[in-house]
Amino acid sequence: MSLKTQIIIAVIIIAALLIIMNMVKKKALELRYALAWLVVGGCILILDFFPKLIEKLSALMGIYSPINMLFFWGFCFSLGIIFVLTVAVSRLSIRIKELAQELALYKHEE
Repeated sequence: MSLKTQIIIAVIIIAALLIIMNMVKKKALELRYALAWLVVGGCILILDFFPKLIEKLSALMGIYSPINMLFFWGFCFSLGIIFVLTVAVSRLSIRIKELAQELALYKHEE
């Protein structure tokens, strides 16, 4: 990977991390959801600064190609995010149903 590509990637990741932190500061994004993105951004920055690390990690894991390792970990991260968001939506759905029932009982008492 060329130095120019590394610099472009680093600038993009740093900008994305600043946007995420700004969203947390403005309460547009909850910290518990932002932490995963901050960790991934930090890992990408480390791999960007040390490109040989990707090759060593893929060899250590027994994966033939470093890009295959990145796709694998990206897939695992995506599944984790989907699971966490599914749990959050499920909890919110249950809470909305409970609130609707409480509101109906409150209106029925009036």
